[in-house]
Amino acid sequence: MQTSSRVLLATLALLGTSAAFAQSSVTVYGRVNTSIEHQKTGDSTATVMQNNASRFGFRGTEDLGGGLKAGFVLESGFNSDTGTSDGRGFFARQSEVNLSGNFGEVRLGRWTAPSYFATADYISMHNHDTGTSADAFYAYVMNDIATNSNGISYKTPTFSGFNVELGTGLYEKNAKYGNKNVYDLAANYEGGPLALGLGATKFDQSNQFAVRGLYKIGSQFLVGAYVQRSKNWGFDQVSSSTGGSRTAYRLSGAYLLGASEFHLNVGRAGKMKNFSESQAMQYTLAYNYNLSKRTKVYAFYTKVNNKDGASYMSGAAGEDFSSFAVGVRHNF
Repeated sequence: MQTSSRVLLATLALLGTSAAFAQSSVTVYGRVNTSIEHQKTGDSTATVMQNNASRFGFRGTEDLGGGLKAGFVLESGFNSDTGTSDGRGFFARQSEVNLSGNFGEVRLGRWTAPSYFATADYISMHNHDTGTSADAFYAYVMNDIATNSNGISYKTPTFSGFNVELGTGLYEKNAKYGNKNVYDLAANYEGGPLALGLGATKFDQSNQFAVRGLYKIGSQFLVGAYVQRSKNWGFDQVSSSTGGSRTAYRLSGAYLLGASEFHLNVGRAGKMKNFSESQAMQYTLAYNYNLSKRTKVYAFYTKVNNKDGASYMSGAAGEDFSSFAVGVRHNF
């Protein structure tokens, strides 16, 4: 009798432990994205191996009951061409803890601005807005050190395909970054073939506002675009009090045929108010072939044409940039 009781108690304890484990989970995920490219900057050429925002991370959730969940994300970038860290800190890509439920979601930590994902990233379909074919003109008004960090945000539940996320980054009395908080807003809507987005950011004397649309035509065609108005954000993605306002746009199209993807992207940066000849154009033509749901090979050609006063991608006023690339991207 005592032996049977012990077995019963041990079984109940094991079942209880298994139930607790079933309520929480941790996932390891990542992406390795590497290309070989022939690049030209001004009159200089080079053949290089290019890392395209490779990363790995850990994502976990715990069911607390009553619809309440706790979660975390820790994500680190690395250079796939050399195997070294990307130099930004071990979990500098993302480091957050969150609580979610029927009320929405609250996040604390560090992450990429939701306004970016709601606009520019959403229509950058061919290589996830990474590497040399990334959007050269979107003004990411979130200084990488000061304003991506110390974040607090609230995201509403999704009602009829619509949700909003509002957040701030605390400056923590750091005079180096202007003693200013950053404020970020993102709104998304998805209904049938139409997806719309809005993003806005303010940091010190710099700000940006953008709207985005994407439309699916049947199961094979995707057409997207965004328009952004920014102020006091430089060619080198650094806040400036002298740049003035500027308008940029990007158009993207994709044709999906079996395992093949054909992509075309065109972007334009208008004149920065206080810099003459500061306009630029970017063109990207790309082909992807999906070997599986997780692995694709790709090729692209991208070119940025700078006017005499612009230095997008090249880092030198008036010099153009171009790259022809072939690569492999694997998600895990």
